Amino acid sequence: MIISHRHHYIFIKTKKTAGTSVEIALSEYCGPADVITPIVPEDEAVRSELGFRGPQNYQVPLLRYGLRDWGRLLIGRGRVKPFKNHHPAWYVRKYVAPRVWRTYYKFCIERNPWDKAISAWYFVHYRRYPRLEDYIHSATLLQLTDWHRYAEGDRLIVDEVFRYEDLAAGMARLRQRAGLPAVPRLPRAKAGFRKDRRPYWEVLGPAERERIAEVFAREIRQFGFQFGPTDSGATR
Repeated sequence: MIISHRHHYIFIKTKKTAGTSVEIALSEYCGPADVITPIVPEDEAVRSELGFRGPQNYQVPLLRYGLRDWGRLLIGRGRVKPFKNHHPAWYVRKYVAPRVWRTYYKFCIERNPWDKAISAWYFVHYRRYPRLEDYIHSATLLQLTDWHRYAEGDRLIVDEVFRYEDLAAGMARLRQRAGLPAVPRLPRAKAGFRKDRRPYWEVLGPAERERIAEVFAREIRQFGFQFGPTDSGATR
């Protein structure tokens, strides 16, 4: 997650949507007052090698604490609150100044859910579920939805959701909206895990297709995702 006071935007990071690559790329244009949340050491190494800013200012300012936060802190049952890289938009809204939330450009990225599920399985879940279909029919799949990160109920609370399948266009719009010096250059972070490069519609059976459609019904309805080559995008 990044809160850029220099360029007046807030990036909400979602899962398996090139979020780490975007985070690293945006760090190039961050200023000393901007919030940059930590990522895993191997990705921090990529950011460092590129010469971009690393984690900074990611503790929630004490002046943004509410009464409950102060109470828990004072009785020793709470800790200093951080901003973390996958914190949802409502959390950011709670702990930034109202003017920041009201005026900054808030955006995230979403991905075709059938493709997203396969990517997530290859990235981490294959260890627990040796077969893709076992992961898709497990309760663990429910953890992959990012709807709660950028929406409340049926309402989006960010200004724009870029399509992963057309991320280059999203980055171009970001440059224009935020006044960045150039379109962010995305490094390849967390790539290379997917072994079967066939498109998802050749991999998923009817039962798996339906299961994913049920879990991601809100995303499919909101963004018009479709199953098949007309809405495929790139694999990652």
